[in-house]
Amino acid sequence: MKRLGERIKRKREELHLQLNELAKKVGISSSALSQIEKAKALPSITNLKLIADHLHTTVGELIGENETLSNNPLKKFDDISFVEENASGCSSYLLSNHGPNKHMDTLLLKLKPNASSEGLIHMHPGQTFLFVLAGKVMVDMENKNYLLEQNDSFYLNANRPHVITNTTSTESMILLVSTPSFS
Repeated sequence: MKRLGERIKRKREELHLQLNELAKKVGISSSALSQIEKAKALPSITNLKLIADHLHTTVGELIGENETLSNNPLKKFDDISFVEENASGCSSYLLSNHGPNKHMDTLLLKLKPNASSEGLIHMHPGQTFLFVLAGKVMVDMENKNYLLEQNDSFYLNANRPHVITNTTSTESMILLVSTPSFS
């Protein structure tokens, strides 16, 4: 229970969120969140999920489910993990092992023809680096379009609105490296 509270507090502070800000977003009192962080109370499953969502992490990360994985720096291509796919046909795959001390997420994005990252990649504090492995994509950032072709790269502040769209009739693939945000 103590470690859960410590993880919540550490994640909150990494995102520069005040205790009362997170409590308001979750819908609990500041004193309740303070007690959770000090290991004097446990959150309900519902509140734990809301806390994780607002901290851009997973319940598993908060409860320490993946801590042992961080000791292994190697992840074979056959072991990459599917994360999610949106309705337009953009899917993401985690290329590195999870761990509480990781400061980057590395993802492979596969975009079917005309697919976009909308609803899959979210704004968050930090930076994002993109490298086009195959195909062509358009990055729309604050209503300005950037065409990226194979072997092009793009660096952005992830707190700015951005959408990636495949502009080809074949699948495009992107390596995305970002400060953690994906749940």
